[in-house]
Amino acid sequence: MDDLYGAETAGPIGAEANDIEERKPGRFRRVVRFFFRRGLAGWLWRGALLFVVFLLIYYPLGTVLTHEIDDDLDCAVAGSEEGSSRAVAIIAALIDREVNQHGWRANDPFFMPSSLLDNTPNYQQGILSALARFAFELTDQIGRTRGSSQADPDLQEASGLLQYSGTKWVFDLTTSLAPTATSEAQYRKAIEALLSYNARLAGGGAVFERRADNLLAALDRMAADLGSSSAALEHRLDEGRALFDLQADDVFYGVKGRLYAYYLLLRELGQDFDSVIAERKLGPAWAQMLDSIAQAAALKPWVVINGSPDSQFFPSHLAAQGFFLLRARTQLREITDILLK
Repeated sequence: MDDLYGAETAGPIGAEANDIEERKPGRFRRVVRFFFRRGLAGWLWRGALLFVVFLLIYYPLGTVLTHEIDDDLDCAVAGSEEGSSRAVAIIAALIDREVNQHGWRANDPFFMPSSLLDNTPNYQQGILSALARFAFELTDQIGRTRGSSQADPDLQEASGLLQYSGTKWVFDLTTSLAPTATSEAQYRKAIEALLSYNARLAGGGAVFERRADNLLAALDRMAADLGSSSAALEHRLDEGRALFDLQADDVFYGVKGRLYAYYLLLRELGQDFDSVIAERKLGPAWAQMLDSIAQAAALKPWVVINGSPDSQFFPSHLAAQGFFLLRARTQLREITDILLK
């Protein structure tokens, strides 16, 4: 109650007001009551909250679980049949590993967490790009008797299938509303064609010409592709030189995939063409070339930085990759020069 001068005094009314204030729910309790209230509005709010929480867990956790850069340099094919091609076997094995074992990521739709990945898809497409180029050489040169003979049907089919875009999912709305062939489906058919060719080769029903000119043509095609990769690195170095270049890792892992595939191909080609390498005394040069490609393929920084090549604290990973790439390309050219003599 108040005295004559308007001052508030303690009394029954003031005590009751303080009691009511203490009984008011806190902010956290009011929020909990809001979300757990009865009725349709409460269910809608709870559903929205659970959906947001699900997305915050689903996408980050999913990207961690699906991210895979498999650059195992000891990858090999066990139990190759006598008379078959080790290079063809490693192509089939690499495609099988990336498509069936790790899962093809370049065409994953938006509702899959792996759709947020960029390094893994670029790496996988780099591998397929190198394999597809070599498949051309197999079809046009190595897998036929001179240029006048018919191309092997299995190699021709595999070569065409490996040119298929790696970003095709079940639906491609840019061309049609109807379902289309996925990238994985085409690559699995390529595996079957390659294995069929190798089985026929082991049985004497197919051709694999182990001649010096065929090896020369294959190495020339690889060297040309490495030259194209070095140009892509140079372009990114000039255009995006910055500490946080969001496209630098795309280029880096695309080139890394090519280098990794070429390392395994060249390692197995060394076995397929061992007589040519021994005859031309290419053993030491071949080993040095493989070592340079292996060093380039093994680069795996935690974060790809596209800084200045002469930076003290943030050097360019693209420049480092380009150094080993050009060294390997130079050594490839030295081997082709010897094969020309």
